[in-house]
Amino acid sequence: MADLFSKIDCIKGQTLVLKRITFDDAEGLRDLVSSEKIYKFEPTFLFEKKYSDVNTVIERLYDECIKDSLFLGIYSEGEFCGIFELYSFDDSIHKVSVGYRLREKFWDRGFASEALKMMIDYLYTNTDIEIITASTLPDNQASAKVLRKNGFDLVVHNSPEDWGYEAPLPTDKWIR
Repeated sequence: MADLFSKIDCIKGQTLVLKRITFDDAEGLRDLVSSEKIYKFEPTFLFEKKYSDVNTVIERLYDECIKDSLFLGIYSEGEFCGIFELYSFDDSIHKVSVGYRLREKFWDRGFASEALKMMIDYLYTNTDIEIITASTLPDNQASAKVLRKNGFDLVVHNSPEDWGYEAPLPTDKWIR
């Protein structure tokens, strides 16, 4: 898994760049992780929420976390807009899962759709990935719209899944 993740350094799109997060992004990351509106749709155990200090998160993203996930920053005109994550890589079936989170001030600009399209194009062109999956909470209609726009199909609706809350949450499963 680290091999796939270590290969991806920077992906440039029409208006966005996906690249590794640095200490220069601490203020933007702090803004992202402090948003209740964003994380009401997310699991409780995401790496960027693991440490209370975002500098510690950044310091450990590419050593401690690289075995399980790859986090790339989403940037517009050099400004940190959010996180794109690859996780649950399974080389035996050529599968990886994706997730994304944008700071509120960057909502409704098409950034999530563009970032996802960039990653899909990269994965299908530069790797042997054949299957890309995603999970959403049914109430997260904005993310469902992004997935549909990028060719994902809803394959399971309201499947109970452990997202770190007291009880499993109904979750939608998507595949491309």
